[in-house]
Amino acid sequence: MTETYAQIAMELGAAWLAGGLIGAERSYHGRAAGFRTHALVALAAASTMLVTHEPQMAQGVMTGIGFLGAGVIFKEGVNVQGLTTAASVWAMAAVGLLFGVGDYAAGAMTTAGVFATLVVMRWVEDALPTQVYAWAVLRFRATAAPDKDGLLAMLGGFGVSLRDVSYSLSHDGAVMEFSGNIIGGTERCFDDLAGHLRGHEGVAEFELSRISK
Repeated sequence: MTETYAQIAMELGAAWLAGGLIGAERSYHGRAAGFRTHALVALAAASTMLVTHEPQMAQGVMTGIGFLGAGVIFKEGVNVQGLTTAASVWAMAAVGLLFGVGDYAAGAMTTAGVFATLVVMRWVEDALPTQVYAWAVLRFRATAAPDKDGLLAMLGGFGVSLRDVSYSLSHDGAVMEFSGNIIGGTERCFDDLAGHLRGHEGVAEFELSRISK
């Protein structure tokens, strides 16, 4: 009986530590689901598998965790936040299941893979050359508004292009609005474009909303 209790403690402890490790990384970056959430998910998944090793039980756990993961995903402007954290919560449920059936090797390797993805791949992603993606709303005084070709030429001077362009004119005919997705360039190009628009006499107002990767 003592061995049984020791085995249970090892499995639950391993799941708790794995969840805590990944949760600590998420907490460090200020995510909604952090140390306690990840540790609890892994611990609960492991304890569930202590009751039975039936595949249906594991399937039920993974399905249920999907709803919890959806709770940390939210939309902020044109950006969707929380996808990586939701994925890490789901992964910790799988890790908990592995420890719950006593597969320490697979649980440890999966935890290491998740941690490497969150930490190492962040460095790789930051080191890779990237383009700027932004949602743009440009409002010009109608008397000084460029046509589409003129607008694209102006943006092209900053190394960016405007896709999926929409047009609208205010009710009084005083303001012409262009909206669409800005693609291309670098962070410096993005900043230079904002500075140019700020000083452009024909621009009534503008909005450039960076789209997160």
